[in-house]
Amino acid sequence: MWLAFGLHPYSRSLQDFGSMGNLGGEAIMVKVHLDTDLGGDIDDLCALALLLSWPGIELTGITTVGDDTGRRAGYTREALRIAGRDDIPVAAGADMADGYYPYPLGLPDEARYWPRPVPPAPGPVEVALDLLKRSIDAGALVIGIGPYTNLRLLDERYPGTLARTNLWLMGGYVYPVRAGFPQWGNDMDFNVQVDVRSAQHVFEHGRPSLTPLTVTVETSLRRACLPALRASGPLGALIARQAEAFAEDWENETRLALASPGLPDDTINFQHDPLTCAIALGWRDGIEIAEVPLRFEVRNGLMREIVDSQGRPTPVVTRIDGMRFSDFWLQALDSLDSLDSRSL
Repeated sequence: MWLAFGLHPYSRSLQDFGSMGNLGGEAIMVKVHLDTDLGGDIDDLCALALLLSWPGIELTGITTVGDDTGRRAGYTREALRIAGRDDIPVAAGADMADGYYPYPLGLPDEARYWPRPVPPAPGPVEVALDLLKRSIDAGALVIGIGPYTNLRLLDERYPGTLARTNLWLMGGYVYPVRAGFPQWGNDMDFNVQVDVRSAQHVFEHGRPSLTPLTVTVETSLRRACLPALRASGPLGALIARQAEAFAEDWENETRLALASPGLPDDTINFQHDPLTCAIALGWRDGIEIAEVPLRFEVRNGLMREIVDSQGRPTPVVTRIDGMRFSDFWLQALDSLDSLDSRSL
């Protein structure tokens, strides 16, 4: 099925990423650490499913951010249990109760989004930071798809760590949104703007690559995908369940898609985080990336990424093919039914 794109995307992407190959006849695994705010917007779960379906990677750990007494960590563990991958370590990171965010981040109704009650998995933030550091020390690529709070706390606990971290982030607002897609401003760049202090620290002390909001709004999770998701295995069925609930809560099919002719009219949600994961792992179909000199400045309480010839050279995704990625993601999840999963 992958030949629909003309080239097996996994073999190309991992080769381009430079972390898969043969050395003395042995395959080299890609180590990945995921920092996520899974449990709210459902694209985090979609991203986790993509990583679990991607051959040749080892998830060295998952840390949650913007947590609520360990509820996000509990949801992450439950998703891994459903996928038969509860061997992956999970730790609860920065919590809302610690005052990092200007407002409660909120979580949806558990009974509608999850098939059974999910116990929270709270823990000291230091445990999460140490898990993150162990992944980095092991050479893992860190993919951040939530607010950047854990990354700042890590660098404050272990100064200089970010400077040596291979880091790919969902977030940023460099160039305007293309016509036909939601004309959002940089105030909608949640991962950055919900914790400006952390974003500024990460941009100034790390060397992140960015998948900006201005391109991720060209992706879509479509209602037409739900039957295939339900057939793809227990984790795909969970995504379909949550997509139905999310559609009721947010009404994007009427609120956004009909006003944005570039999106399919059955768009339930965006795929910000799965796109970021795929590009971080080297997927390049329809993708353009440029090294853009950026200056980072906080103005009127908002972080701004400003193109400046004297700024720091930063890899930025500047163009994507949203429909091509949506097809790629859905096909990737076909492999989930081969996992040792438990029934929902």
